[in-house]
Amino acid sequence: MFIFNEHDTPDNLEFVNRQSILNNDLAIARLANAYQLSGKYFTNQQIVDFFQISTQTLERIISENRDELIHNDFTVLKGSSLTKFQEENPEFFATLTNEGRKITNLSVSTVRTILNIAMLLKNSDKAQEVRSKMLDIIVQVMQDKTNGNTKYINQRDADFINQSYREDSERKLFTAALSKFVGMGPYKYALFTNEIYKAIFGEKAQEYKALLDLDKKENLRNTLYSEVLLVIASFEAGIAYELENEFNRRGSKLSQEDVELIISNIKEHPLQRPYLDEARTKMASRDYEFRDVIHQSISKYINPVTKEDYQKFLGNKSVELREQLDKNLEVLKRLSDK
Repeated sequence: MFIFNEHDTPDNLEFVNRQSILNNDLAIARLANAYQLSGKYFTNQQIVDFFQISTQTLERIISENRDELIHNDFTVLKGSSLTKFQEENPEFFATLTNEGRKITNLSVSTVRTILNIAMLLKNSDKAQEVRSKMLDIIVQVMQDKTNGNTKYINQRDADFINQSYREDSERKLFTAALSKFVGMGPYKYALFTNEIYKAIFGEKAQEYKALLDLDKKENLRNTLYSEVLLVIASFEAGIAYELENEFNRRGSKLSQEDVELIISNIKEHPLQRPYLDEARTKMASRDYEFRDVIHQSISKYINPVTKEDYQKFLGNKSVELREQLDKNLEVLKRLSDK
């Protein structure tokens, strides 16, 4: 896992690292428990005391990283928002001392904010300790959920089986269309499969397999996320459709150049753009976080892994493949009978 202490990581990836960690609710809960951060909200003074830093240092961190901290629950309460907060959290205000003066504004943070600050503080022994503990817990959460093997973490998604069936169905139609309508030898199947992967991800199937250290017997489609399988299926369906139309129009089989042009046209079609962007973002971001893999061709799509993704692959919503297969046994039987 790429963590925030790598000095050669670009600024945007350092932010991705921080935000991905802060979106990991499973790890956040364990960290809160480890440091007995049982309160729901914390004042600036409590944060200063926790990290054993000066008020000026904290104010500088807030000033330099305000947008990021606001994204992670830091807020300054004034006027009606302060009144509402006070009404909803009387126990929090009971702990405050203001020497008899009326509170007109109040900065409040959550555990997530405190951990965000820990990753931004450079000269604090306490912050360094928290970062080290953070890394240990993140690794432990991943180990607990995946037994240390993230190669097939995609299969913990409850949607994986259904999208895998869908892609397999479309692939059969795609290869059948290649057989009927393209005048090339057997190598065309691997060739145009690679062209699809290149169109979507900018890398060949063999390159993807090398990144994930798959052996020859391992099917790379078994490592793909459900959203990615859906985009591949849409490409395969679209190409099969266009191959048949073009064959019927001209009355003769198509050449390699003809098929490459069809794939290029599908790739560049405006209807595909949002689906391609989504698939690239999912694959680049999740592989970066879960598998320690950077796809250089789509690295600009790396974003923080979302809270929903952590739940999907590591939380209670995640489902082991064996459980999914058991639940889909009837579907498997119907497929085998076709």
